[in-house]
This record gives sequence, structure tokens and C-alpha cells, in this order.
Amino acid sequence: MFDKQPVVYLLASKKNGTLYIGVTSNLIKRIWDHKNSVMDDFTKKYHVHLLVWYEIHETMESAVAKEKVMKNWKREWKIKRIEEMNPDWKDLYLSIS
Repeated sequence: MFDKQPVVYLLASKKNGTLYIGVTSNLIKRIWDHKNSVMDDFTKKYHVHLLVWYEIHETMESAVAKEKVMKNWKREWKIKRIEEMNPDWKDLYLSIS
């Protein structure tokens, strides 16, 4: 389902912890990469590995546009968005993989 499907996603280090927003066309693989610290990046450095929110898009263009908008959001707005979908901040990777 998530292979070749544009998705915007939010990762967290823990509930109300450090947040990371990204976009991908293969959510399962991308989150696996984050969890296994494949990339030497922000998520590896700050242990941001919990998939707490995602949104599927029809096109990569719309996903990238949404990611750019959300990167400018205030932290409170991102937390509200997470809690609307995932009030307990569960790791959603377990339900999609």
C-alpha cells in the first residue's frame, strides 16, 4: 500500500519530544531506514524514530508542498495534528509494516 505512494510523515523521539517532518514515496522503507539509522542525519543524532503521524497524498508534488507548509508550522500545531490522529503517540510503524 505504501510503495510508490507519496506520504508526509512526522517522527518523534517520544511523546512531546523532538519532532522531524519528512516526505517519501515509500513510507515503510523510509521509516525502517530512520529506525535503523541508515542515514547519518538529524533523526539518528537525536534518536527520532517513532512514526507518530502520516498523511497520504495523490501526487509527490502535493506531498512536498504540504511538507514545506508544515515545516513552517508552530510546534503546537504539529503536536495538535499528531494528537488528532494518534492521541497516545503510539509508533504507527507497527501498524503499517
